[in-house]
Amino acid sequence: MSNNSGSSWISERIRPDQIEKYLNDCGVDFIPDDAIGGMLCDAKIVKSADDKARVREIVSKAMAIQTLSPEETAVLLNVKDAELIGEMEAAAGAIKKKVYDNRIVTFAPLYLSTVCVNNCRYCGMRADNSSLTRGVLTLDELRAEIEVLAGQIGHKRLVVVYGEHPKSGIDYMLSTVETIYKTEVPIRNRGHKASIRRVNVNAAPMTIEELSLLNKAGLGTYQVFQETYHKKTYADLHPLNTLKGNYNWRLYCMHRALEAGIDDVGIGALFGLYDWKFEVMGLLHHAIELEKRFGIGPHTVSFPRLQPAENTPFVNENQSKYLVSDADFKKAITVLRLSIPYAGMILTARENAELRKALVPLGITQTDSSSNVGLGAYNKMRGAEIQESTRQQFILGDTKSLDSTVREFAKMGYITSFCTAGYRCGRTGECIMDLLRTGAEGKFCKLNAVITFREWLNDFASEETKAVGESVIAKEIEELKTAVPKVYDTFLDYYNRTVNGERDLYF
Repeated sequence: MSNNSGSSWISERIRPDQIEKYLNDCGVDFIPDDAIGGMLCDAKIVKSADDKARVREIVSKAMAIQTLSPEETAVLLNVKDAELIGEMEAAAGAIKKKVYDNRIVTFAPLYLSTVCVNNCRYCGMRADNSSLTRGVLTLDELRAEIEVLAGQIGHKRLVVVYGEHPKSGIDYMLSTVETIYKTEVPIRNRGHKASIRRVNVNAAPMTIEELSLLNKAGLGTYQVFQETYHKKTYADLHPLNTLKGNYNWRLYCMHRALEAGIDDVGIGALFGLYDWKFEVMGLLHHAIELEKRFGIGPHTVSFPRLQPAENTPFVNENQSKYLVSDADFKKAITVLRLSIPYAGMILTARENAELRKALVPLGITQTDSSSNVGLGAYNKMRGAEIQESTRQQFILGDTKSLDSTVREFAKMGYITSFCTAGYRCGRTGECIMDLLRTGAEGKFCKLNAVITFREWLNDFASEETKAVGESVIAKEIEELKTAVPKVYDTFLDYYNRTVNGERDLYF
């Protein structure tokens, strides 16, 4: 489909046949609003010894990397006992270690357009916001962004973000993904070049045909967030005369993606639009539906919270009565890790640095860093911790550098992984789900995490960060001797070759 402008483009976006085919026999979707509300009310507050035993039984099921039922998740959401909450948080961290080892994957968000036809009340990019600077990056401007992200900062993964608009439709998406993969840039103070190795896409819902094209272009994970799973709230916040006003077109976008051959999909909810407990249940129902229909659940789950945005009264004046406290946000993350134990969990730089540090041990697997969500901001700011509210969708809470983030993680005992091997080796879709549930994926990833961490330390780390990182590398290598004895010699060969200047070696 070409990027023709105006009403004809909008009229072609939603395909009813690509919604109706997924509805149940009664023509109903998979989010039961009334049933979710009922379960949350029926799940009694844990008080007796029998109640506590039930909670521990549910946690044990999660520890076996089994998806929890909505009823079980409702029980956990209603736990108030401090001792049990502590046990749940410890289990969340243990599940993450079992499935993903002690790795943290980093990425950067890259906004490629700030034009949008929608009018979401909470969004700085809404069409009626005359205060926002609008634009679409040219391919030359995109290359300039990659020069900073890959060559100056050292990122290997991006989440590219597009507004829903004919100027940034499928043709533009294809050309930008292709450009990113083809762009090689000099590394600062080094004799070789760097590139982005994985491009994830955060964009509006698309047709199966468009998604097939995006998949062929080398898409990594396809992200679409439902924003809120509560239908009445969704309708209140997304005008019906806009594309985003169609709840089910958005709800079934992951079905279309999986049918199109994209086997890594990322779901999410914007916490603060409706009751956070309901949103946790909605995310779980979404995961269960994908498992049931396609045999695989979401590769990642994101849970951004509402943040201030330029000329956006809904968030700036606290018009939402569902803003989520830090304590409730912490509990939401804990319960999500337990209820969907195999999924990667993404904590964004919307949150402040201190809170992010406190939340990571609850099972976070990915986070962005050196982030700037302004259009063209990486090249313009050159890594400076500066935000321009008139150029971005919302205001970030944590703008510290990737170098600082890596150093902080190392001090906490985590290894920052820059690995993208699994996607190039076919460890995606059903394959990766099996590996995640058995804990085998963590072993593959530990090998590649050490190699890519070595590569990043040599090419980009400050001396302070490198010194801290060396202790993490030594510990990881020692663990690999017993964890993967059959391939340890090969690993050591790859590692030493990386030390001597080779790049992008992986298992």
